Amino acid sequence: MTKVYDIAVLPGDGIGEEVVREGLKVLDACEEVFGFQTKRENMPYGADHYLATGETMPEEAIDRIRDMNAVLLGAIGDPRIEVGLLEFAIIAGLRFKLDLYVNLRPIKLYDARFCPLKDKGPEQVDMLICRENTEGAYSGIYGHLRKGTPDEVAHQSMVFTRKGVERIIRFAFEEAMKRPRKKLTMIDKANALRAQDLWTRTFEEVSREYPEIETDHAYIDAACMWMVKNPEWFDVAVTPNLFGDIITDLGAMVQGGMGIAASGNIHPGKVSMFEPIHGSAPKYKGQNKANPIATIMAVSMMLDFLGEKEAALKIEDSVRGLIVDGQIRSLSAGVHPTDEIGTMVAERVKG
Repeated sequence: MTKVYDIAVLPGDGIGEEVVREGLKVLDACEEVFGFQTKRENMPYGADHYLATGETMPEEAIDRIRDMNAVLLGAIGDPRIEVGLLEFAIIAGLRFKLDLYVNLRPIKLYDARFCPLKDKGPEQVDMLICRENTEGAYSGIYGHLRKGTPDEVAHQSMVFTRKGVERIIRFAFEEAMKRPRKKLTMIDKANALRAQDLWTRTFEEVSREYPEIETDHAYIDAACMWMVKNPEWFDVAVTPNLFGDIITDLGAMVQGGMGIAASGNIHPGKVSMFEPIHGSAPKYKGQNKANPIATIMAVSMMLDFLGEKEAALKIEDSVRGLIVDGQIRSLSAGVHPTDEIGTMVAERVKG
């Protein structure tokens, strides 16, 4: 019996519609080759919908998504709208309301010519960052006192729970078990942010259950330094929300830029969301210039999550092959038309 997966598609803003279109083109090719099907529901939430209706992301849409298998998101953000309004309502809304506590970011270099670091190649850049995705500085506890006056006070609280810390650390250990090196690094700043002692203690306690895993530790400032100096130092890393947001963008540049970096917002065993990590890039909207590889790789991550692992690997191998062969000459916007890259990957999948 053919497997059918319910997928919510949120193209969002800016280049979102264009890159998602190419991701779905590659998904079509995978369905043809590997024999599964997807039932896709396009959802309009984003800037245009908000400007027309005043609606960001209604609860009915969240409830509908709860009954689905996965979400493919393009990009959110528009200069016509207050910064953060849509991002917090849609992206953060999905993360928090669906309890997507894992932000999973593979950082993998396919060709040394795209790495900005001297003398580093694919053998030195192959890591997996497990970012806690629902707590920390992004938990939404903030406020202002005497706003707009010379005496204004602003505050934002970092919140960590034992449950939240332990489950992301446990997830990271399980991911490390799947990899040949079996090494896990915890990245925090517990020497200055003393609340993160909870991370230190929990990591040490959970590590006793995984004697096969080599463990290591780095403060976030040192981790950023080491990612530039010796990226081969990292295999799997686990980190709080804010630091994960920072270091994964650094990792994106090490692997070749935002145009190739994908992420998963995951709750194991439940509906999860997959997206490129780049923004909506409104200056490129409608120009067929944006690089869709990050979205295509998000489709690969989505298929891996759904259990279609052969299809997921085929997408990754196709992207790697096109890059290594030189058919994809650049990862920068405008070198290849958006639809050209999507077609090349889809044909490679089918070939």
